[in-house]
Amino acid sequence: MNAPTRPLPAAVSAADLELSYGATAVLRGIDFSLPKGQTLALLGPSGCGKTTLLRLVAGLLSPTRGRISIGEKTVADAANGAFLPPERRGLGMVFQDYALWPHMTVGGNVSFPLEMRGIGKAERKDRTLRALQRVGLGQYADRKTSELSGGQQQRVAIARAIVAEPALILFDEPLSNLDRELRETMVGEIGNLISSLGLTAIYVTHDHSEALSLADQVAIMRGGRIEQLAPPDILVDRPATPNVADFLRLGCVAAVKRHEGFWRLAQSGAAIAAEDATAVDSTHALLPLAAIELLDAADARINGTVLRSQFRGDGHLATVQIGSGEGRTELQLISRTKLRAGEPVGLRIDPQQIRWFSSQDYR
Repeated sequence: MNAPTRPLPAAVSAADLELSYGATAVLRGIDFSLPKGQTLALLGPSGCGKTTLLRLVAGLLSPTRGRISIGEKTVADAANGAFLPPERRGLGMVFQDYALWPHMTVGGNVSFPLEMRGIGKAERKDRTLRALQRVGLGQYADRKTSELSGGQQQRVAIARAIVAEPALILFDEPLSNLDRELRETMVGEIGNLISSLGLTAIYVTHDHSEALSLADQVAIMRGGRIEQLAPPDILVDRPATPNVADFLRLGCVAAVKRHEGFWRLAQSGAAIAAEDATAVDSTHALLPLAAIELLDAADARINGTVLRSQFRGDGHLATVQIGSGEGRTELQLISRTKLRAGEPVGLRIDPQQIRWFSSQDYR
């Protein structure tokens, strides 16, 4: 008989965390526990609270309620007023704007945290060079930061964050100032660096692909709360709420109703599944892109009209309108060929791929 698997110890955790300014709640009921060596991505639209949560972990803000722990050390506890400043939390930070000192060399920027810790000159030089080599900038120690490209400056910022070998590293939208191609390259480099050094990281972003490709766990945030916290594959396969499905652009989330033996789109009345396909309390359905198949209009039970079609690498993303007027519903699917606007098409929806939601899934 196998021994029960013990949960991994948390490298960083938060319990019942809240932050308010007067009567305005910014964060509410935040709970998470991140094991050592894993990356947590905080993903959500602007104003959802993800950067505020990162600043609480960093020690740049103090919680109104709840507790934050890094390793076995409680670094903030609103109940008893405990609070450790950032420099005593054993963490590194990488900012959106790099936050490099222009009057210092690359090596001077990277070694600065070590200097603040009182580490001797010879050791500072050795550890600085090692950090720069890890980010591919070993030959740049004597350069001025103003001579570097945006991507190189971000690597310097990462080297500075890891030079003191922190228990935790925080990334605050570190790639948002870079162009798309460089962002994709840097995401891979950051992921490899985190993995090779065995770092624990919290990564704030509004970019879906960054979060899903980099993180072991992703927290979808909305209105100061965590809507769902799960590994990327679980988020995509089993979104907990319609809001999560809609934010991740997993397909069309539409209101549904039961009528004459079928589940139907509430607005257009088109039948999408047999009445016994799900529980009777379903109110909405997620129709993933992969669940919708294109047919000849004459052979289909669901007919619609193409509104637009855009090439997106793996095919043409087509938007099709079902019904008309106030009873219309827009669905999306992937087509191998570009469809013409105004073209009539038929659709088939695989009921096995539909994700059903009840009114309780709305928060």
